[in-house]
Amino acid sequence: MNPMNRTALFLSFLILVVGGFSGCSNERQPLTSAPETVHNISVFAIHETNSPDLLEVAGTVRAAQTSQLASQVMGNIVDIRVHEGDHVQRGQVLAVIDDAQARAAVDRAVAADAAAQQDIASAESNLALADSTLKRYQNLYDKKSVSPQEYDEVKTRYQAALARRDMARAGRAQANAALEQARTALEYTRIHAPFDGVITEKKMDVGAFASPGLPLFTIEDLQHYRLEVAVNEGDLRYVHRGKSVSVSVDAVEDAQFKGKVIEIVPAADSTSRSFLVKIELPADSHLRSGLFGRAQFVRGERLSVVIPETAVVARGQLQGVYVLDHNEVASLRYVTVGKSSGTQVEVLAGLQDGERLVTKPGDLELGGKRIEAN
Repeated sequence: MNPMNRTALFLSFLILVVGGFSGCSNERQPLTSAPETVHNISVFAIHETNSPDLLEVAGTVRAAQTSQLASQVMGNIVDIRVHEGDHVQRGQVLAVIDDAQARAAVDRAVAADAAAQQDIASAESNLALADSTLKRYQNLYDKKSVSPQEYDEVKTRYQAALARRDMARAGRAQANAALEQARTALEYTRIHAPFDGVITEKKMDVGAFASPGLPLFTIEDLQHYRLEVAVNEGDLRYVHRGKSVSVSVDAVEDAQFKGKVIEIVPAADSTSRSFLVKIELPADSHLRSGLFGRAQFVRGERLSVVIPETAVVARGQLQGVYVLDHNEVASLRYVTVGKSSGTQVEVLAGLQDGERLVTKPGDLELGGKRIEAN
């Protein structure tokens, strides 16, 4: 067989082999099957609705009344009667400063006051004698029984007794003032709670030296709290004193507080260009100073997509919903979820008005399956 015939024979054989494989491939091609149908599934049609356009601002919970207590006299601390976390009542003694000098001062003032009382008693006795003598001499003088010189001498002694009595009274008043001052200084050796509250910080221990202006304790009022937030200058027009504000505190789960704007600090922070806004909170035993909170100010209304919270399924860190196409086939679409309100949740991105989705997929895997709504 010549070379050309062998080449032609080889090409014919190759065509037959390729055609055979091609035929086998066509015979094994599977037929497209219809998607599985899932029955009795709730479906929800999306409709854009008007919802409040909220400005959310983060802040910190603060006690409405906080006080740092310091001693008003110098001395060593000899007793501390409270610790952090202790609840105290107004007037309760929290700490005691060494009062030896203050008590000695009170004793001296008491003695001085007693001496002043004796001076008054003596002066009043002399004044009574001088007064009676003057009255007798007045009668004698009227009867020309004593000379004018004798009468003037008696009258002068009366005036001197009167002046001494007045000086004794002034001395008593001065002694009383010194005694009150000494007693006040003695009282300053006791550190009292200015109001009902809780001790949040104790800065000194027994034996430390206390001096005026050096804090010993920090006390907070547990009955009244407020949320302090910084509002940008461009958003300040949405904040008004006396306006009700919705407040949430992360540490207090499932709780929405109705606060009220009680103060807007008129000066802006030069760095952040924001204004400090103070929001009064209702009494709640779970509130504590320093907690993180959020305030929501209403700016108006906007169109939003709100769906049942049960429609959202979690896939790791992502969230999605099962959306139906025109053939009623479900596919999982990842969406961006916003704030929830009750049983509803807002979808910020991923859905459009008019689309339909599965209301309660639960743990079912519905992707690629035809949904038959109930």
